[in-house]
Amino acid sequence: MKELDDWSLTTFSAGDETREVYRKDPPGGGRTGVIVLHEIPGIQPVLVDFANELVDHGHIVLLPRLFGTPGAGYSLPNVAGDLWQFCVRREFAILARGRTSPVAGWLRALARDLHEELGGEGVGVIGMCFTGGFALAMMADAPVIAPVVAEPSLPAAVGLPRGARLRGADLGLSPDDLRAVKSSSTQVLGLRYRCDPAVGSRWETLERELGGRFFAVDFDGKGHSVLTRDRQQAGVDRVIAFLDEKLLAGASRPVE
Repeated sequence: MKELDDWSLTTFSAGDETREVYRKDPPGGGRTGVIVLHEIPGIQPVLVDFANELVDHGHIVLLPRLFGTPGAGYSLPNVAGDLWQFCVRREFAILARGRTSPVAGWLRALARDLHEELGGEGVGVIGMCFTGGFALAMMADAPVIAPVVAEPSLPAAVGLPRGARLRGADLGLSPDDLRAVKSSSTQVLGLRYRCDPAVGSRWETLERELGGRFFAVDFDGKGHSVLTRDRQQAGVDRVIAFLDEKLLAGASRPVE
């Protein structure tokens, strides 16, 4: 995918998992780091365009490849293939309530590694759609100080009405991880379209569990991908401002 030609491709291992990670540093280097988690169907040009904007604002950006083929597109077979991977791979909790997806362990290790390299108070994480809630999961056991939750969609709100309703309210966190997130002082930024059924009632859950630490940015309509395919410039601007506020303020602490 030509949009990734000026990104460096590396791998990162934690536990038994090794995954590809694309990285881009701003000209002259950077002292703040942001991990951007792609949605279905994998890393696409529109996501790279968004990530490049973060680099332009001085952040080192990592794009871990969690599934899919970069640039494969939004065709029905490709999307269906990604959904099938989600359903059969144990790293992702698709339907289970009160459970953190196992892939969060690898993502937390990636965040810790980036923080150890850069120093400062912590890193930023942006999750989208099926990976939206992973930003919360990473908060529970990683130095994440700027979590962004965009249209969080797991566990999927499907099935019989009562089960679908309960899944649509669930944050995709184990009880221990939920307690850790609630006990943190970290503020969380959330973005969604008001009529997006994939988000369910998670906004109400976030407001109840986090109180004034949750900052919601809502847009009218039935779009889904606020930062990419159904881009809202006001949402992108709010994310950049949030990252700058949280990360640049803590970037002066030296690497130990």
